[in-house]
Amino acid sequence: MQSYTIGQAARLLGVSPDTARRWADAGRVATHRDDTGRRLIDGRDLAAFSVELARTGGDGEAPSHTSVRNAFPGIVTAVKLGDVAAQVEIQAGPHRLVSLLTREAVEELGLEVGMEATARVKSTNVHIDRA
Repeated sequence: MQSYTIGQAARLLGVSPDTARRWADAGRVATHRDDTGRRLIDGRDLAAFSVELARTGGDGEAPSHTSVRNAFPGIVTAVKLGDVAAQVEIQAGPHRLVSLLTREAVEELGLEVGMEATARVKSTNVHIDRA
């Protein structure tokens, strides 16, 4: 069974190591120590915890009601407006997402660099790479 350090778990969950450490200290995810004293999280425990986080949200808040299950909360890093279309970039943890949408939609949402936003992805094709 693969185990992950607090830092690795934080990267996979898209949070800071301090947040992952606080969750472990609070007992939200089980840890054990290796021979060198590092705290580790079993892969199965981390997988279950990540599903729970996605279901409830990291702050215990219920997720919005939507059929799109692939949500990437992050921060808007760029907004490029054209006459009709717009391009919005969101940095969600280690993921950079770029969306093309109408200028009208960007204006209605009031999207600006530095604000929080969630990119939702719904696709018929998903490619998975093994690390």
